Amino acid sequence: MHRAVLALAFALALATSSTSASDFSSLEERMSAAEFQRAGLDKLSAEELAALNEWLQRHGLAERAAAPTAAQDRIGFPARSPGGDADGVDRIESYVAGRFTGWRGADDLITLANGQVWRVTDSDTRLSVDLTDPRVTIRRGAFGGWQLQVEGYNTRARVVRVR
Repeated sequence: MHRAVLALAFALALATSSTSASDFSSLEERMSAAEFQRAGLDKLSAEELAALNEWLQRHGLAERAAAPTAAQDRIGFPARSPGGDADGVDRIESYVAGRFTGWRGADDLITLANGQVWRVTDSDTRLSVDLTDPRVTIRRGAFGGWQLQVEGYNTRARVVRVR
C-alpha cells in the first residue's frame, strides 16, 4: 500500500491539466524505462499499476503540467534552443502515434506523440517500415547534432527539431 501511495504522489506531480479518455496514455507509455524504475513504479503489481493508471485517467490528469515554466515551451523542451545546444538534454524518448512508414530522405517530417516535430536532414539514410505507434529515441551526437532511431532498427537519421 505504501508503494501505491508513493506512486500516486509521483503521478500527481507529473501533471495537473485535464485530458480526454482517448488522449490518455499510461505511465509506462509516458515514461522511459529508467524513469519508471527510478520512480519505483516497476515494484507495483500489474493490478496496482492498472489501478493507478485508471485513477489518473478518471481524474483527467494529462501528460505534462498545463503551465510550463518560463524556461520551457508548451511541450517541456527548453525554449531558448529548439534543437538543443546548452539545454542539457541529451536524449528524448517518445513514440510516433499511429501508422509510421519511416523516412525516404532529407526533409521528411516526423511528429512525435509528445508534440515535437523533427525534420530529417540526412539524404543518404532511409527506413522503410510499416509500424503502428513505434517507440523512438533521439540522441544528441558528439558534435551537438541529433540522431533519431526507431526501436528495433539499427538505422539512424540525422534530424533537427522544427517545433
